Amino acid sequence: MINRVVLVGRLTQDPMVRKSQSGVTSARFTLAIDRRYSGQGQEKQTDFINCVAFSRTAEFMEQYIKKGFLVGVEGRIQTGSYENQQGQRVYTTDVVCDSVQNYQPRNTAPVASAPYGEPTRSNYAPHHEDQFSTSDFANTLDISSDDLPF
Repeated sequence: MINRVVLVGRLTQDPMVRKSQSGVTSARFTLAIDRRYSGQGQEKQTDFINCVAFSRTAEFMEQYIKKGFLVGVEGRIQTGSYENQQGQRVYTTDVVCDSVQNYQPRNTAPVASAPYGEPTRSNYAPHHEDQFSTSDFANTLDISSDDLPF
């Protein structure tokens, strides 16, 4: 059986970090992920995925990940249930994260709305390792619009 999830999205709020009585750190957070395809004339749709990370991953998130940051997570889906104060059964679905990657470029503020989670040109400041300009890639492809499938 395979239960693997890979997601890239933006945090809707700062991670909620807690320590259990046994000393295990956990971080709960929600990723906002835009759906790529929407019908013509429809508003863009977004999925909000509940996630949880533990131990060192949770500590990393507490220190380095904030609301609006673009992150990638890898983990598994876990379902559960509990009884609320009104005595009703509540079912939950979470992504239990094995790893969390910070895709937010250094020295930039979180982006509130960029298409499909990509930084816009105006707020992207390349790291010293990846100094490049868009002109470096401008003439790399020789494709006419007739060759495109859309």
